[in-house]
Amino acid sequence: MRAKLALGCAGALALMAGGCSGAAAPDAGGTASPPTASDTAAPSAPQDEASASAPEVDDPTVDVADLNLEEDTDSYEFQFSYPAKAAAIPELRSWFEARRSAARAELASASRRDREEAEKSGYPFHPHSFGANWQVVTDLPDWLSLSSEFYTFTGGAHGMSGFDARVWNRKTATLQRATDLFTSPEALSGALRTRFCKALDDKRIERRGGPLDPEGTFSECIDPVRQTVLLGSSNGATFDRIGFQIAPYEAGPYAEGSYEITLPVDGAVMRALKPQYRASFSIPD
Repeated sequence: MRAKLALGCAGALALMAGGCSGAAAPDAGGTASPPTASDTAAPSAPQDEASASAPEVDDPTVDVADLNLEEDTDSYEFQFSYPAKAAAIPELRSWFEARRSAARAELASASRRDREEAEKSGYPFHPHSFGANWQVVTDLPDWLSLSSEFYTFTGGAHGMSGFDARVWNRKTATLQRATDLFTSPEALSGALRTRFCKALDDKRIERRGGPLDPEGTFSECIDPVRQTVLLGSSNGATFDRIGFQIAPYEAGPYAEGSYEITLPVDGAVMRALKPQYRASFSIPD
């Protein structure tokens, strides 16, 4: 791709007991929504990056080559990958294939319209691009936690990046958002907002090299549950970490890039869970 994506494991590393498990190409909802039917965006603003290792395929019927699709035309560049562990689950494979097809179709349609308009108006056309890389955050007996980082460029000054996340419930064979496991988004926000805001301000101070300006545009806290929420584990048995991926412009100017916050599960978080999911969580030692 002209603006090669480096969408790696950095966004989920703090939530994982080990390294990333993803597709052969590097892989982290919806903090920012791309202009595609997939809610899975020039390169993203500065942030740490890490490469994903090639996955092991649990299901021998899964074709690893199908996990990553790249297409480069005169009008657009498209890339979409998802991990083999997800592809080994038929329902998840169908979900990813549908999202990949929809995102590709929408990118092709939008770039074609813009190219035709540019030719009519006599101004330069800049090829569009879209990339999304899904990875495994953690693989538990009853859950598969997944995250994605996406990038989209539609010819403007720069592209936009964002995040998405899901959890696969093996017991019910359903795909859910992390917030679905709590009594309400507001309950989760209230349970950890104080810790979240302190962690975010600490990162802001570090990046800005000094105290926050109380009158500044990006000095107030943001609602944690309006960001991308990920569920992670350090013990391989239960969720004991909650991560938040924050896209550029949400907590700071574009130049600051994205922010990532990871908090351990505590008693307040446990109380905010729906009763049927409490056994899937634990407070770390």
